[in-house]
Amino acid sequence: MAVPIFEINALKHKYADRTVLEIEHLGIQPASIVGLIGPNGSGKSTLLKMLGLIEKPTKGEIRFNGRQVEPFSEEARFLITLLPQEPFLMKRNVFDNVTYGLKLRGNGSLLMKKAHKALAMVGLSSDEFIQRPWYALSGGETQRVALAARLALKPKVLLLDEPTASVDAGSAQLIREAALKARQESGMTLVIASHDLQWLFEICDEVLHLFKGKIFGKGRESVIFGPWHELSEGQWGKILPDAQMLRVPAPPSPDAAALINLLSADMEPDHGTDEMVALKGTVSRLSLEKKTGHVFATVLVGGTPFTMRMAPDHKERQRIYPGDTVTFHYRIDQVKWL
Repeated sequence: MAVPIFEINALKHKYADRTVLEIEHLGIQPASIVGLIGPNGSGKSTLLKMLGLIEKPTKGEIRFNGRQVEPFSEEARFLITLLPQEPFLMKRNVFDNVTYGLKLRGNGSLLMKKAHKALAMVGLSSDEFIQRPWYALSGGETQRVALAARLALKPKVLLLDEPTASVDAGSAQLIREAALKARQESGMTLVIASHDLQWLFEICDEVLHLFKGKIFGKGRESVIFGPWHELSEGQWGKILPDAQMLRVPAPPSPDAAALINLLSADMEPDHGTDEMVALKGTVSRLSLEKKTGHVFATVLVGGTPFTMRMAPDHKERQRIYPGDTVTFHYRIDQVKWL
């Protein structure tokens, strides 16, 4: 296996006395696409800043291409670029914004050609946009110009923080396509924090779940948040909006997050047992994980999404479609607390 392009060891970062990120070990392979998912405040943006060498961790080590690096290290600062959730454009026209980083890095030749190519990657016509001032851009256009400025640099690593969160559907699709094209053409490593789970699960080599600053899983686990209540003596859980009962072991705290592994689904009613919980929901989405051939079903139970993995030979795989009502199961003793 190649040397990881990023390797994190014993990292801890604090703001004042509050720990916002704590990662014992993380390795990211070159030319891979890694997704970061988790609720707001889980540490996704902080992790991207650490990888972007914008902030120094309170404790721990970050290695880039096998060498320990600090913020703005000479050997790495021109090879990594971060697109924040709310990018800032200079009070200049599109051309000056797209080429500013190139000039800063001493790549001042063929600027117009490089600007044209970068704008084309994000679906913006140079004839229409190259001289347009910053204040004449829509929100989606601003995001795409900011992405073009980073793609023009041809970095080794592109870090994206919610790149499609605040833009129209058309701009979001063009941003997705541009990021994938950059990886395909140059072998760029992408690390993407996003709430667009469908997109991440379709394109990523690995998806990391963050919660309260820690990585607690990789893949499509069902993570259900509290508050949890004692429903009866020794019985914990919550009543879902459709009146179904979600049962769990005694939680470490009322607001803990539960990791639930769904075991099976069928289209027949099932009342479960003392150890096995059965819930009925509506299939809202099916998606294919190309790497494994597994199909993932997102099932809504009283508005709460659960995710179930079905292997290629799963007996129900060919019979389940979006809109179907299904019953799925999980074991109470296999629920894990985060």
